Amino acid sequence: MHDLAVEARDIVRTFRDGSVHALDGVSLSVERGQIFGLLGPNGSGKTTMIRILSTIIRPDSGTATVNGADVVHQANAVRRSIGLAGQFATVDDNLTGIENLRMIGRLNHLSRAVVTERSVALLEEFGLADAARRNVKTYSGGMRRRLDLAAALVASPPLLFLDEPTTGLDPQSRQDLWAIIEGLAESGTTVLLTTQYLEEADRLAHQLAVLDRGRIIAQGTSSELKSRLGATVLSLTFASTEAAQRAGALLADVAAKPAFVEGTVVDLTVDDGPAAAAESLRRVDAAALSVTGLALREPSLDDVFLTLTGHHAEDEAAESVPAVRGRRRR
Repeated sequence: MHDLAVEARDIVRTFRDGSVHALDGVSLSVERGQIFGLLGPNGSGKTTMIRILSTIIRPDSGTATVNGADVVHQANAVRRSIGLAGQFATVDDNLTGIENLRMIGRLNHLSRAVVTERSVALLEEFGLADAARRNVKTYSGGMRRRLDLAAALVASPPLLFLDEPTTGLDPQSRQDLWAIIEGLAESGTTVLLTTQYLEEADRLAHQLAVLDRGRIIAQGTSSELKSRLGATVLSLTFASTEAAQRAGALLADVAAKPAFVEGTVVDLTVDDGPAAAAESLRRVDAAALSVTGLALREPSLDDVFLTLTGHHAEDEAAESVPAVRGRRRR
């Protein structure tokens, strides 16, 4: 039995006649039963990778297998074993919730009895039972996303692709969807999700790959990635950007890694927070720089991303990748 749900090696995909590398030699492995997070900003290549793994588009080079089937040469076998929920809900607004699920079930050649049973169970599980016979056009954004996720699960796929599943949702709807995704993993479904939300990746993903400008720049668990930075992040806030820039130069050797200055804030990653804070305050006081705020905290995934790339995960990549249209296949 194939041990990996997804195995991709040296995937390359270009657009604009080869002038834009959406993916530039990406390799990743996803074990069965885990939530794997592909983390990166807009334009980093996350959606392109999902489209390749779900057989919507082909790679220019490299190989990938999904549930043991090659995405190019055994595309039909791949499609039969996956569910896909893209960035935007693709359910039919003019049908009711239960009609949408029944339609997906019939397209997957499931029997009427199985389709009815799965549709009712999924609507109940996703908190949509009371709205089952309402037209989807009356649903809120969070309800539509939950229905879209339910539609991806009608055929009980062992692997689910989620492309930025909580984009545009309010905080409560996002929390609700996170709980559903965690429940899917606990029941044995493998989930590969893309996200640009650090909190989402930190909470959900058992393993992470950080993607930036078409390349994987780091992989590991959330804890492993954070451990690269040191035990503590020391943040000092100053009254002006000029003062912060001066402080950044003064504090350059307080930590093993260079200080990061953004606006009026100077961040240092250190192993001994209290000692580093005391030394930093001594230096800026001697230079007559006024500190307006000081904080010691554990490293976050945003700190990791900032250290690896020089910009925050929510910052859009300088070169955007054109959208590729294609029918969603289940």
